[in-house]
Amino acid sequence: MADDDLAWQTTDTRIDYTCPGFDIRMDDVRLPDGTETDFHYVEEPPAVVILPFTADGDVVVIDEWRQAVERTNRGLPAGGTEAGDDDYEAAAHRELTEETGYVAETMEPLVTVEPANGIANSVFHYFVARGCEKQEAQRLDFNESIRPTTVAYDELLQSVRDGDVRDGRTALGVLHYELTQE
Repeated sequence: MADDDLAWQTTDTRIDYTCPGFDIRMDDVRLPDGTETDFHYVEEPPAVVILPFTADGDVVVIDEWRQAVERTNRGLPAGGTEAGDDDYEAAAHRELTEETGYVAETMEPLVTVEPANGIANSVFHYFVARGCEKQEAQRLDFNESIRPTTVAYDELLQSVRDGDVRDGRTALGVLHYELTQE
């Protein structure tokens, strides 16, 4: 979109802060009217989010401690990709198994979104997994506190509708799935 009259020109860029999972990047930019300023944003690798169904039609969900909001959240298994990891389906299989111990028979793309493109370059690749079966132990990262469980899909959907599920990745995935099913 080089000819976009709304485009900003990046004149310099650097990492201001780095930690496991993301960086804070600062770009020096020139706005369309010529104003020069800086812009900070969260930079993170692409992520996968999985809506995993068991053979019985239940959904494998995770209850995970989220320090930023100081509570346990119910959500879908998800995780960032690793360097050079551009096979998102394989990453979805890996993340599902690592976080839950479940293995999927099939994994199909659902949607790709930029959930917070005003403050982050995050890209979430959603997948629907079917035929999920508990086969392994969890393999959690050092900073994850996760308890997997299963719930009826209708119960999960109602929890999203009622606002009981506050995890944005989960709400978006469930609602998009619901809107695209015939």
